[in-house]
Amino acid sequence: MKEVVFLDRNSKKWKEFENILTNESHSDPDAIADLYIQLTDDLSYAQTFYPNSSTTDYLNQLSVSVHQEIYKNQKAEKGKFKQFWTTELPLILFQTRKQLLYSLLIFLVSTILGAVSASNEQSFVRAILGDNYVNMTIDNIKKGDPMAVYKQEGQTAMFLGITINNIKVSFMAFVFGILTAFGTGYVLFNNGVMLGGFTYFFVENGLFWESTRVIWIHGTLEISAIIISGAAGIVLGNSMIFPGTLPRKTSMQIGVRKGIKIIIGIIPMFIVAGFLEGYVTRLTEMPMWLSWVIIICSLLFVIWYFIINPKLVYQKISNS
Repeated sequence: MKEVVFLDRNSKKWKEFENILTNESHSDPDAIADLYIQLTDDLSYAQTFYPNSSTTDYLNQLSVSVHQEIYKNQKAEKGKFKQFWTTELPLILFQTRKQLLYSLLIFLVSTILGAVSASNEQSFVRAILGDNYVNMTIDNIKKGDPMAVYKQEGQTAMFLGITINNIKVSFMAFVFGILTAFGTGYVLFNNGVMLGGFTYFFVENGLFWESTRVIWIHGTLEISAIIISGAAGIVLGNSMIFPGTLPRKTSMQIGVRKGIKIIIGIIPMFIVAGFLEGYVTRLTEMPMWLSWVIIICSLLFVIWYFIINPKLVYQKISNS
């Protein structure tokens, strides 16, 4: 069956489903459960024959809403918070896994370009990081404390300042998606080039491992969150350019909702990253093993929650 025919046959029914969900007086759990079964059937068909279409995205979204309604009836209103982190967000992350991959690739390529540029042009690092930062770090290296920059401010001031700045960067990466994926790509490219030049600066000074074990204490969560926010921006941009069979306005509404939920999902990461940078990264003389434990645990969390868990949640719901 062609997708347009599939839409014609079912769009009226799906619209009725939406009305049922928005009707506060509707409280028949059996009817909602029947609705969920019908929707999962349609979703399964769409995933089989139109796997990358807006129709599939729309049905995914609608199915999540119905699933939430069932959950609400079973677990009470206060369960919504837990539901967001354990079901809704993982499902959105599963739906947007390709955008996350694109965001990661853009960031990795731009990081490599930044490192290569720094290795071929001595003035590149100063152009990217600024003379003041470079001169200060060179002085710190001569004094035997290359990471002293993380000790200059008070812990709380650094924690708050960095957290706010990181949230601002992620919000930019998302909002620039309104300029299509190129807008978000520009933000990712800038940050990737900066990271590449920054990393090469320490490599050139023989401090790669020392800088890695110190900076990535907070950088693992911070950089991961920027890449994930890039995925949210690409989702927004694609919803405008590629509405598929959906009206562009509807497609954009879905894209905005998904993007905002992804951004909300990474705000705790920025808070933890800001805390680590403000209170822990400055402890440059901490045991090396402890630094690596923090880095590896952070990386494992990101891989589990943002890559592995979404697939597990999707499979669980699809099989229920």
